[in-house]
Amino acid sequence: MSTHAARQNSAPTIDASPPLFAALRAPRELVFGAGQRAALEWIAPRLGGRAFVCVDPFFETDPEFTALLALLDRAGVAHTTFSGVVPELPTASIMAAVDAARAAGSDLFIAVGGGSCIDLAKVVACIAAHGGEPRDYYGEFKVPGPILPLIAVPTTAGTGSEVTPVAVLTDPERATKVGISSPHLIPVAAICDPELTVSCPPGVTASAGADALAHCIEAYTSVRRAPDADLAGSRVFVGRGEITDAFCLQGISAIAAGLLRAYTTPDDIHARALVMYGSLMGGLAFGTAGTAAAHALQYPIGALTGTPHGVGVGLLLPYVMEFNRAHRVAEFAEIARRFGGEGDDEGELAEAAPRLVQEFLARVGVPTELGQIGFDPSRLDWALEQGRAAVRLSENNPRAMDDSAGSILRGAEAGTLSTVGGTSEGNRA
Repeated sequence: MSTHAARQNSAPTIDASPPLFAALRAPRELVFGAGQRAALEWIAPRLGGRAFVCVDPFFETDPEFTALLALLDRAGVAHTTFSGVVPELPTASIMAAVDAARAAGSDLFIAVGGGSCIDLAKVVACIAAHGGEPRDYYGEFKVPGPILPLIAVPTTAGTGSEVTPVAVLTDPERATKVGISSPHLIPVAAICDPELTVSCPPGVTASAGADALAHCIEAYTSVRRAPDADLAGSRVFVGRGEITDAFCLQGISAIAAGLLRAYTTPDDIHARALVMYGSLMGGLAFGTAGTAAAHALQYPIGALTGTPHGVGVGLLLPYVMEFNRAHRVAEFAEIARRFGGEGDDEGELAEAAPRLVQEFLARVGVPTELGQIGFDPSRLDWALEQGRAAVRLSENNPRAMDDSAGSILRGAEAGTLSTVGGTSEGNRA
C-alpha cells in the first residue's frame, strides 16, 4: 500500500500538543439520508399542532413540497404556507412573515428551502417567541431564551443553516450583511434528504458546495483558543476543537468526492448525498468553531457586487488559505491529500493546497479573480476595513488580519496566489 493510501485509510490521529478540548452545538433531532423527508410525519406532531411553513418560492410548486404538506395532514398538523422568501433576507420580508405567523397562531415553524429560507424561519420563530424586530437581536447572545420550535428541511447543500446558531440578513440601514448569533437559533430538528436537492441547477449546486467547503476548511484551520470553562458561554464561535476537526475532515472528503459529479450529473443521488453530507458536517463544525477571513471579506464584496455568497467565498478561499498557510502547515497538508496531493513533505503539500482547492472549484465554475465578479479595485481598502470589522469572523482567523491581509484582496484582484503574504503580527493560536 502506498504511503498516500495508508494515510487515507488510517485512523485519524489526535494532536497531543494542545490540551484536548471539544464543544458541540447541534439540533436535538437530526436525520440524514435519501427518503428521510418522510420523518417529518412523526417529528412535527411532537413539537406543535399549527405549523408555519416557510418555503422558497421556486419550490412551492414542486410535487415534493406537496408531498411534505400531505405528511403534515396525515399527522394532524394544521399548516400555513409562507413563500415570500427573498434572497439575502431583507428585514422587510422578515416582518411580513412575522405578521403572517401571528395571524395564523402558529406554534411550530418548518423551513423547506435554502439558507435564506431557514434563516428567515429562525428569525421569525425568535420574534414570535420574544417580540421586537430583527435589529433587537443583532450580534451574539442577544436572544434571551428558546425560540418557538423549528424544523429545518434543506433543499440545497451548502449553508449548513439547518444545524447552526446563526442567521444572516440584510438591513437597508447597514452597509453589509448583519448576523444574529445565538445557540437558541439552532433548529430543534433537521431533516436532511439529498433527494430534495436534485432540482438545484448547476450554478446553485456549485455555489452552495463552495460555501460548504469553505465552512469545513475555515473551521478546521480556525484559531484554537485556551479551553477555559466559560469559553462556550462567552463566544458563539469558540474556535476549533477535536469534534469539529473530525467533522471538517469528513466534510472535505465528501465534498471532494461528490461536488463535481453532482454539478455535471444532477440526478446522481449518491453524489448529491456526498455533497449534502459534506454540507452537514461543515455546518456542525462551523456552528461551533466558526468561520474566518474568507467569510469576513465576502460580506462587503458580496454587498458591492451582488455575487451569490458561495461564489464569493469560493473565489476568496484559496487566497485566504495562502495567507494562512504558514500558520497551519499540517492542516493544509491534510487538506491537500483530500484533493489528490501526494508525498510525505508536509510543507510541499501545504504549499499545494490553495492551488488544488482553486483548481477544484474552478471545475464547477467558481471564478478565480475579483474582476470576474465585477469588483471595483478602488474599493479594496474599504472591503478590507469592513471585513476586519466583522470581529466574530476576523478574530477567528489563525493569522492576524492586520494590514498584510490586504494582500488577500490584491492577490484575488490579480488572480495570483503567489502575491499573497506580507509581514504580519503573527499567529494567534
